[in-house]
Amino acid sequence: MPASPAPTTNVSTLTAHDPRLAAWATFLRAHARVTRALERELHDEQRMALADYDVLVQLAAATPHQLRMGELADRLLLSRSGITRLIDRLERAGYVTRATCDTDRRGSWAVLTDAGYARLREATPSHLRGVAEHFIDRIPSDELAALEETLARVLD
Repeated sequence: MPASPAPTTNVSTLTAHDPRLAAWATFLRAHARVTRALERELHDEQRMALADYDVLVQLAAATPHQLRMGELADRLLLSRSGITRLIDRLERAGYVTRATCDTDRRGSWAVLTDAGYARLREATPSHLRGVAEHFIDRIPSDELAALEETLARVLD
């Protein structure tokens, strides 16, 4: 049976002391703590920024290992200038190249290189260990499924 939709909050009655905001605050703190831990470990173990890893993951998952710069920025929640700087850095490292879009000369593609794919494969065990240690292993599997379902509603 599908879950019924959550009731809509009357924003005019929501106050800073509303106990329901505790879930929001806890979510923000948990996200920040896990992200900081993953960032630190990936840097310490792989000398790689989490943002760089995220770009390589997104490109590896795309077919054929390339995304329009605007789409990549949207997926990573970055500004257009932010993604440009990030791709510049990854391009200097040899992990990504840029290609001009044939159908729209104003647009360009970020393309994963073989070196970028190899670097992603090298860094992935460290990252996945961190995800397991700081997130997955701390939540019982039935609660993890419920959390995924809850967060999917937020994304909808």
